[in-house]
Amino acid sequence: MQLSKIQNYTQELLCVGQFKDYCPNGLQIEGKPEVQRLVSGVTANQALIDAAIDLQADAIIVHHGFFWKNEASPIVGLKKNRIKALLDHNISLLAYHLPLDAHPTLGNNAQLGRVLGLQSVKFFGEQNLIAQADTPSLTVADWAKRLTQALGRTPLLIGDAERKIKRIAWCTGGAQSYLEAAIDAGADAFITGEASESIVHLARESGVAYFAAGHHATERYGIQALGAHLADAFQLWHQYVDIDSPV
Repeated sequence: MQLSKIQNYTQELLCVGQFKDYCPNGLQIEGKPEVQRLVSGVTANQALIDAAIDLQADAIIVHHGFFWKNEASPIVGLKKNRIKALLDHNISLLAYHLPLDAHPTLGNNAQLGRVLGLQSVKFFGEQNLIAQADTPSLTVADWAKRLTQALGRTPLLIGDAERKIKRIAWCTGGAQSYLEAAIDAGADAFITGEASESIVHLARESGVAYFAAGHHATERYGIQALGAHLADAFQLWHQYVDIDSPV
């Protein structure tokens, strides 16, 4: 399948033009014009690129790509090594950041909700980047166990373990700044990937339980869903490669 058709389809599917982002969404490194083998992963690091080379991929699709806002422009060092490996093997790199977070079915938030068994999900906030759902009346400790079982890692928890949760909000990755919006929306708990020092105090003083379940761990599912969707739409070979990160 032509790379340009995959790119155009994905741009429209994820409504890329509607988002103000910190990086370019779409084709970041151009390789061969035809794609038959697609590798997906969370972050375009050297380990993922090396795995894609071993798998003879024609293209890689990721959530975290290159060329971030305020990033140094020179292509030197590790950045040079990554880009050179892609160019030497004629592998394209496509990256979708906020558009993939927000997509109502394939997105990171939607897919994390699916993994956690949450239903009737609603989206709100800046660029619809926060998800929310009413839940059975489980305790904070019960939700900590559910996250541990679903994601394979124990989340950092700030809150009263015995408090009941009836409404939960979440935004994958580094979305700690959205805790206040979740509080305003009436959530009893908020799930994201990371925590910052000031957020600890906001969670404690508001009484809203806060789960930092891992940036990588919470964002593994959207890119898998997108890769599988593209493989089905264009009859591509596809494999997700998980390069674990403790953050």
